[in-house]
Amino acid sequence: MGWIDEVFDGVRYGLAGSVIAEAESPFQRVTIIDSERYGKGLLLDGCWMTAERQERHYHEALVHPALCGAASIERVLVIGGGDGGTARECLRHPGVQQLDMVEIDGLVVELSQKHLPSLGAGAWSDPRLQLTIGDGIAWAANAADASYDVVIVDGSDPAGPAEGLFNRAFFDHCRRILKPGGVFATQSESPEAFRQVHLDMVLLLREVFGQADPMYGWVPMYPSGWWSWTFAARDGRPYLQPQADRAASVAAGCEIWSPRWQRGAFEAVPAAIERALNA
Repeated sequence: MGWIDEVFDGVRYGLAGSVIAEAESPFQRVTIIDSERYGKGLLLDGCWMTAERQERHYHEALVHPALCGAASIERVLVIGGGDGGTARECLRHPGVQQLDMVEIDGLVVELSQKHLPSLGAGAWSDPRLQLTIGDGIAWAANAADASYDVVIVDGSDPAGPAEGLFNRAFFDHCRRILKPGGVFATQSESPEAFRQVHLDMVLLLREVFGQADPMYGWVPMYPSGWWSWTFAARDGRPYLQPQADRAASVAAGCEIWSPRWQRGAFEAVPAAIERALNA
């Protein structure tokens, strides 16, 4: 037992625990730990991704504003998300008929299924899930126009295999493959630890889609603990207003997300961030 730390910009973010599995894929170093406080967790290249008793802070916030707001949710695309948590939350919605998940690193899926089974839970065996180990950027580029109701990007920080998830060409394809009334969702970094990346993402999504709104919450194990998710749509801002029937079908099983929490999270724009976004 010792400390497992992510070191970022002069600050350490650590958990007391031990490494239980570690391997190198062609893309990154994948580490599974067991901690005293948050249970088993996942790091990629030494950066915290998720843990059993933290993951709902992240996955519920990423998924439910999009799936409770889109006009339809029959076809959903998740790019990344190899730990399974995003797929699990999506498949809690009975209206989802097909979920395509494209994860570049099969080792993340393999070790998450083995050591973090509660994250994917029943999603891995759900017949609606179509898992592809491959390049999500290429998948989006090759998908047909208006072929998805919701597109969710569950990627790591903008470096290594996730770097291409943070540019105009990729966002243009995400917009193109959305159906009318569809919603795009992505994690958009910390407004404190990654302030410029966060601002650049929101502003770029506003250019591409015409409108995009950041939502703020917390994932205590991440750098600064303060996190954001950004939602965009081709027409209007449907992600701001959860449809009551869909919200009711999932809210009782959520630890963090609720329509009330979502309203507050969209309103919780820090003053300096708001000034920068509206400059």
